[in-house]
Amino acid sequence: MAAIGVHFGYTCACVAIFKDGRADVIANDAGDRVTPSVVAYRETEQIVGIAAKQGRVRNATNTVVKVKQLLGRTSVDPEANAHKAESKCPVVSKGEKLYYEITAGEQTKLVTPDAVAKLVLEKMRETAQAALGSDVTDAVITVPFEFSQAQKTALREAAEAAGFNVLRLIHEPSAALLVVSAILGRYIKDHIHLIFPHDPLAARPFSSHVLVYKLGGTSLSVTALQVNGGMFRVLDTLTDHSVGGESYTDALALHLAAEFKRSFKQDISNNARAMMKLTNGADHAKHSLSSLTSANCFVDSLHDGMDFDCNISSRHVYACAVAFNASAVVLCGGSARIPRLQKMIQDLFPDVEQLCSTPPDEVIAMGAALEAGLLAGKDGPCPDDESVAVEVCSADILVKEQDESGAEVFNVLLPSGTPLPARRVHTLQGPGALASLCVELYQRVALQPQTLARIVLRDLEPKEENHDIDTVLTMKRDGSLHVSCVDQSSGRSEVVTIAAAS
Repeated sequence: MAAIGVHFGYTCACVAIFKDGRADVIANDAGDRVTPSVVAYRETEQIVGIAAKQGRVRNATNTVVKVKQLLGRTSVDPEANAHKAESKCPVVSKGEKLYYEITAGEQTKLVTPDAVAKLVLEKMRETAQAALGSDVTDAVITVPFEFSQAQKTALREAAEAAGFNVLRLIHEPSAALLVVSAILGRYIKDHIHLIFPHDPLAARPFSSHVLVYKLGGTSLSVTALQVNGGMFRVLDTLTDHSVGGESYTDALALHLAAEFKRSFKQDISNNARAMMKLTNGADHAKHSLSSLTSANCFVDSLHDGMDFDCNISSRHVYACAVAFNASAVVLCGGSARIPRLQKMIQDLFPDVEQLCSTPPDEVIAMGAALEAGLLAGKDGPCPDDESVAVEVCSADILVKEQDESGAEVFNVLLPSGTPLPARRVHTLQGPGALASLCVELYQRVALQPQTLARIVLRDLEPKEENHDIDTVLTMKRDGSLHVSCVDQSSGRSEVVTIAAAS
């Protein structure tokens, strides 16, 4: 018996299987261990993976890329509108729902982001089952730490529609750390307790602080975790969607366009088809530079029948980091394979152990497979040991108040990463002359507060002093939030329960 771990990234997807006590990444039918999260629609078929990506030059308006950016989002979401503006495949909205407008043959149809994600996940399931030779559906799917409940729900539903039995959604940093701990023979009781009596590393406790540095195709995220008695706690996480592997590809494509202009006296920067072909060539060269010091970029008939051939070297790679007193750094994400980037991170933390022995673009899927094996009750490295999962608050829970000057401020009641269940008591004040008060709760998503609930206390007795409202928040392990508001003077109260989205 076996179980499956899937990392469904913004630009690529990877699948690993857990069997006979170990996790292994599986190559797809093209022989690649990582599959582009790209879906191309044609008149009679849908194509997923590298073939869809390579055919995007000729079929851009019917090729969907980075669908994960739209999963679980509505038409009023700023992130969705940013994706809509840059997508070559038209994105339309009906009410708050978003659709891709596909014109294949003579018919035009609307396709939901969930349906596109389902095709990518089906490809992952077929890849795993082809390697196993059996119909295995138990799976753990990874999600970014900043994913909202709506996004998690959409991903879970897409995975179930693809034929998976989703055992759990696991945060990407946790998945990466599972693999690192297993390789080093250290233990993490948050998920698994590993003991190798004859391994000298086993005597060393796992780092008290760990920095997980994930550089993927569209974003850079840095997550700081604290290990205390075998438990992992997320201290803070920061994601920058303006930095990612595609940023380097685009910059490299512009450099190559300048080289073409210098050699042929032709400016192709405004030629969308030529720039897409050049971007594909730049992407291939970038992957080569992950393991080589130089690479050749050749594009057949780039412009007006002219071929383009250029040799490039690995020189300038920029990265972002946070100052943190870490004793270990874990690298994950496809763009983290770049040697120059690894050197820069090592220079930032000269006294810190850099853990990247597992390929960064595979480590998250392997961690998901390890978790899947544990949850499905398969053979583990140490089956007698107990697996303890600790749920945490996935986003900051905020309340809107007014400071002494009357300006609106947001105060954090439940920080992201708070172990669940959790309870917080907070006293709000409002003008005594008012007969009703509204308590507004928000959750912080992508650094922006989004409305979570509005609770109105009515028929309050006017008085000279301020109203004092005792607000009690209780979040359960399943993510549901129970909120009660009580006016201290009159005893009037309101209670609301916000169900978890997944």
